[in-house]
Amino acid sequence: MDSRQLEYFVAVAEELSFTRAAQRLFTVQSTVSAAIRALETDLRTTLFDRSTRRVTLSTAGAALLPEAKAALEALDRARSVVEEASTGLRGNLRIGTMTRLGMVNLAPLLGAFHRKYPLVDVQVTTSPTGSSGLADDVRHGRLDVALLGLPPAELSGLDARELAAVPFGVLVPPSHRLAGRASVTLKELAGERFVDMLRGFGNRRMVDQAFERAGIPRQVQVEVPDLSEVPEYVRAGLGIAVVPDVAPTVPDVVHLRLSEPELAWTLSVATIAGRAPSRAVVALQELLADAARSDHF
Repeated sequence: MDSRQLEYFVAVAEELSFTRAAQRLFTVQSTVSAAIRALETDLRTTLFDRSTRRVTLSTAGAALLPEAKAALEALDRARSVVEEASTGLRGNLRIGTMTRLGMVNLAPLLGAFHRKYPLVDVQVTTSPTGSSGLADDVRHGRLDVALLGLPPAELSGLDARELAAVPFGVLVPPSHRLAGRASVTLKELAGERFVDMLRGFGNRRMVDQAFERAGIPRQVQVEVPDLSEVPEYVRAGLGIAVVPDVAPTVPDVVHLRLSEPELAWTLSVATIAGRAPSRAVVALQELLADAARSDHF
């Protein structure tokens, strides 16, 4: 058994496809298949149940997966310690974030990180399914760290550090019946049509849950994948919105305070639970925490 075989095994186990695993590892399928067969021969067991239509982990494969991941991470940590001692912090850092995250000016933060640690290869990606998709990517090892906007109850399997929390507000057009108010409650929004994010996004999930707890039906008329688009649809008169107070301000849209103090949108930086983060991840977490403490978001 060698580290390359374990790497191939983990890729197939996560992708449940020899073809996708080969693409992920920038190799050919025959190489991956040969490595898995050699590993199965060495371990004298079958790691995958294969058919013409699907690949699934066998009982033995499921037992090996966490151990294989732990072994590869231990090797990576050992390699990183030696490399850092001789040349400085290095490695790969896969970061997930939400689209147009107004609370955090991520580009200059990562620019500062790159200048401090030029040997760390930083990759940044967003998820079309919002924070829920990013959380799943961290849980399954596709991301090393992610910026999430999920409530604490939906952070299972993750180690999450809160960076900031902001209240929700209500956006209405100037002609709306509530436009002259300074604040409103959820119950006063009953019967309205709403503009909101897609269902996988953390702020949408929090608002949906708040209305459900209050026993108020809610009709979402317009769903968009980007928070910056929400005020435009409100201005067009297609609905009102309950959004975190990081939504952009646009003309002809009135912002009201939401009198629901328990409803707050939390920004967290998350890694997979039960596994020591790499030195690069720790360095990024410290940079984000310093930015939050100094209010440089």
